Amino acid sequence: MTPVARTDRLRVLPAHATYEGGGFLVHRAFPTPDLPMVDPFLLLDQMGPVDYAPGEAKGAPDHPHRGFETVTYLLDGAMVHEDSNGNRGELRPGDVQWMTAGSGVVHSEMPHPDTLATGGRFHGFQLWVNLPKKDKMMAPRYQDIRSDTIPEVETGGGKVRVIAGRYGDMEAVIDMRVAIQYLHAIVAPGKAILFRVPKGHHGFALVALGGGHIGETAAEAHHVVLLPDDIDLALKAGPDGMSVLLISGAPLREPVARYGPFVMNTTEEIRQAVVDFQAGRMGEIQAEHRKA
Repeated sequence: MTPVARTDRLRVLPAHATYEGGGFLVHRAFPTPDLPMVDPFLLLDQMGPVDYAPGEAKGAPDHPHRGFETVTYLLDGAMVHEDSNGNRGELRPGDVQWMTAGSGVVHSEMPHPDTLATGGRFHGFQLWVNLPKKDKMMAPRYQDIRSDTIPEVETGGGKVRVIAGRYGDMEAVIDMRVAIQYLHAIVAPGKAILFRVPKGHHGFALVALGGGHIGETAAEAHHVVLLPDDIDLALKAGPDGMSVLLISGAPLREPVARYGPFVMNTTEEIRQAVVDFQAGRMGEIQAEHRKA
């Protein structure tokens, strides 16, 4: 990796490689020692891209969540998700699953049987969005967004997929507990796309593939760039093009207590989450719901 560039305006940090779930590689934008969170966001992982041989694909077996939302966005491959409330679904390329864990759920995210059988490329992202104190114990729910329902804006420099929030005249249809903007910009080689972080938002960019410049700051794959709000910035792609997630949100500015898959406001609430999980109050995924 080339040295990380810094300017007076934009701070750039490398994502950290680590392993998650059943042993799959992710590049973690945060939390890291240098960037514990970007309020209201708790975590962003880039999964892959990786090319699996038949039988090699791995996932995240049964695990609990409480107090936040997970947003899973898939570019390549296929996944099956299910939970302790009997919900089950599939994610295909371009799909988004928006899970509000709320009061608690046991969740599983595994490779689709087709992916296990044939192998192939896997690439996606998972973002954790904190919930405000008033919503931390809300009932769990899912919003499944299919690829063909995600608005796309074609520009002279490429295209922008609007997963949450808006870009230009296009607005995503998603019910959010915290106001966020989640854009996926695909910039053609040597071209540029303009964007703006909404006023008052905390924002960042993750370069997923390729490289170029964000404003005047150089960035390449697996770089996280912290963004100012309410000014126009250009994404300018290099010769290989650039694929970038542009994410921002209204900060909660509330106390954060976190322990693995539980994120609450106090340590006592974390202790209660552990007790509730160990006592089975978040349920379990029933064997009869599993499908081959």
